[in-house]
Amino acid sequence: MPEANVLPDATTTDGALLVLAIVSPAAGVLLSFVLGGQYAERIAAVLLPSGLFLASIIFVDVWRSGDRLIYIVGDWTPPLGIALRADGLSAAMMMTMAIVICAVAIFALADFGTRAGSAEARAPFAFWILLMAIWGAMNMVFLGGDLFTLYVAIELLTFAAVPLVCLDGRAETLQAALRYLLFALLGSILYLVGTALLYGSYATLDIVLLSRRIHMEPATLVAAALMTIGLFAKTALFPLHLWLPPAHAGAPAAASAVLSAVVVKGSFFIVVRLWFDVMPGMLGPAGAQLFGGLGAAAIVFGSVVALQQQRLKLLIAYSTVAQIGYLFLMFPLALDTVSAELQSSGALTGGMLQAISHATAKAAMFMAAGIIYAVLGHDRIAELGGVARAIPMTIFAFALGGVSLIGLPPSGGFLAKWLLLEAAVATGQWWWAIVMLAGGLFTSGYMFIVLSRAVAPSGEPLKPRVAVPRYQEAAALALALTSLLLGLVAFGPVDILQAGRLESMLVGPR
Repeated sequence: MPEANVLPDATTTDGALLVLAIVSPAAGVLLSFVLGGQYAERIAAVLLPSGLFLASIIFVDVWRSGDRLIYIVGDWTPPLGIALRADGLSAAMMMTMAIVICAVAIFALADFGTRAGSAEARAPFAFWILLMAIWGAMNMVFLGGDLFTLYVAIELLTFAAVPLVCLDGRAETLQAALRYLLFALLGSILYLVGTALLYGSYATLDIVLLSRRIHMEPATLVAAALMTIGLFAKTALFPLHLWLPPAHAGAPAAASAVLSAVVVKGSFFIVVRLWFDVMPGMLGPAGAQLFGGLGAAAIVFGSVVALQQQRLKLLIAYSTVAQIGYLFLMFPLALDTVSAELQSSGALTGGMLQAISHATAKAAMFMAAGIIYAVLGHDRIAELGGVARAIPMTIFAFALGGVSLIGLPPSGGFLAKWLLLEAAVATGQWWWAIVMLAGGLFTSGYMFIVLSRAVAPSGEPLKPRVAVPRYQEAAALALALTSLLLGLVAFGPVDILQAGRLESMLVGPR
């Protein structure tokens, strides 16, 4: 394949939209610092819906054209310059994260809203700035065309996400944030050392150019191992998950929704870029099975521990540990068991659809848990009796999120797991099918425990501590419905996940 067909040397039509997707959040953060905390919420109220509209345009553009959008920064082509690229995976993930972040912003108005004329408060000021920073960093992760740009993006994401854990300033949340920071910094160091090794070997970090030049050698294998371990730590893949449950369980509900639904997907997306685009075919059968084994261990461990939890937010947090495991089952299912070349685009599509459906479902469940905590003053599962009568819309949203996690039709989780199961049968790897089915049973178990307690009558009349705004319940329900209806993309643009990716997949390491 000619080099010109792989790496266009000019910005494509509408390529400037990619720059706008990164610059807009950065401008919002800077403007908030200049104008002060009282205006941060208003700036976010303008920019976040605009970001969703922009992501929609990019999504439709990639879907219609079936090809990538590219922007060459400063007209300096790689390897001297930087390229921003949006393929089908980028467009779909950008769209999903924009939807989740906008829903979380609506939900957060009750806790972090700033009334006109009120004094500037630290927590709302920090929340809106950090939310815009996470949005911008995620867009950079999805659009970055070289490994160093992805490093910068993942660092910005880390330093925007860590403060969300400890917005209330309590000792336990500060400790959880510090643990998260240590794991994230360790991951960053390993990733950066790996990129330095690759640059020293191939004189470029551009993803497309690197995929053309890379070949098996000790330095490459060491770099790949270091980068992968670092990204696993940031993704909280078992057994590097120790930071995730206390961080997510102790954070405010809106922050937990962002951390679980959005932040961990950034590092996972880079893992996908690394092994399917930068080093296609280099993982090897043993490496693919190792990835799947870690995913299976995460599913079993996270599910078993979730069943034992007494607090609702901790249960959801350990459920996240388990659901992350499903994402890594696509590696052995998508790659040939002998050559490790991509053989099942359906498995890759299923894995990424699992990431998308998990984002919407888990955000809805954390938001529902936050509403339950506000109404009851606690989130002890054994004492949830009567809450379904007090806030039926919230419990319904929680249940719909669980439907997607279990993998029941017509949810996005069902379609994702169906594609993975189909790949497992087609490739004769039946053991991964058993893991997925067992994971669904575990998920059904802890969902049944929560919902049965919630619909049970309370011993005495339940008196809500606060009146929950309807828009909070509506935001949670909207995300839960999105997760449920994602399964309908089987009749629509599910193939967009492969748009613009054919060239890089066909080029293997030399």
